[in-house]
Amino acid sequence: MTSMDPAVLVLEDGSRFVGRAWGAHGRALGEAVFATGMTGYQETLTDPSYAGQIVLMTAPHIGNTGVNDVDSESRRIWVAGFVAREPSRVVSNFRANGSLDDQLVRDGIVGISGIDTRAVTRRIRDAGAMRSGIFSGADARLDEDEQLEIVRSGAQMTGRNLSADVSVTERYTMAAEGERIGSVAVLDLGVKDSTLFYLSARGFDVHVLPQTVTLEEVLAVSPDAVFYSNGPGDPGASDNHVELLQAVLREGLPFFGICFGNQLLGRALGFGTYKLPFGHRGINQPVVDVGTGRVEITSHNHGFAVDAPIGEITDSPAGFGRVEVSHVNLNDNVVEGLNALDIPAFSVQYHPEAAAGPHDANYLFDRFRDMVVTQKAAK
Repeated sequence: MTSMDPAVLVLEDGSRFVGRAWGAHGRALGEAVFATGMTGYQETLTDPSYAGQIVLMTAPHIGNTGVNDVDSESRRIWVAGFVAREPSRVVSNFRANGSLDDQLVRDGIVGISGIDTRAVTRRIRDAGAMRSGIFSGADARLDEDEQLEIVRSGAQMTGRNLSADVSVTERYTMAAEGERIGSVAVLDLGVKDSTLFYLSARGFDVHVLPQTVTLEEVLAVSPDAVFYSNGPGDPGASDNHVELLQAVLREGLPFFGICFGNQLLGRALGFGTYKLPFGHRGINQPVVDVGTGRVEITSHNHGFAVDAPIGEITDSPAGFGRVEVSHVNLNDNVVEGLNALDIPAFSVQYHPEAAAGPHDANYLFDRFRDMVVTQKAAK
């Protein structure tokens, strides 16, 4: 239940939005972003890709269906802070075994409610994603100038490597479901549970590896393929992961990357990355498959993108043969997928395993499975 205690959201440009404390009381600092999904708030909160970010939900009512033990994408809530217009006062769903308010308190997530989230969203869209802070409890009584100075002294998302904050520290394995077709080494850069379930359901033994692994440690699990997951932070600050991926590609192992994994494949192939003004987040982003012309409605959470030429086949600057942009965002023409034509590697910027949806892009897991089966048959 939200309290009547005051709280304030402060943006880097000096904008202030006064509301009510929600969840844990105290101070939260992070990059302010907005998510447009009308459902799936539990999956958003537990997506490790949101680490370091204060997430604002554009849907006005949040918390109606409570929380349960099934829909979480990881072991905890990862957002730095949480913003909603009107949290639900009651939980109404047969699957719920707790309230969102209680989970925010349990995981120490500082939130704010009762503000005009439309105004905040418009501000972010106009000015771009920026540093921000939520102040409640004793911190709500700090001087306005002091609060703004605290926000402006916070870390920028550009240049931050957050993989170590969200990755597992010990390797573990999920067994294949149904007919086993091989094994896949998953570099956990902030992987979601649903990704692992989809890979397992395609017949892979899934070896989840810490983000610190070396090529020798990857090869020690005898993988038939390698997968790079989603995750938070700036791909430009992940040189070690890029070097590892280049070594994997030289080994000839099939590769599939999602979100952060797409950005790191782009870098491994020799392309650059850049920060988007306010990123893509939510579950309604239209993306076109360049090869088929098919439009998919997709789930996103990324603030960086690959800088690769659209509409042409180009040579990989890093020497991995021909590359094409396979998917493009129809809202702003941002690269949403890469396909290597001379090595078995592809990636997408969005989340084909989206929960609570949409599921237009599930076929990409089948494509990965087929690629691995073809590669094994050719040996």
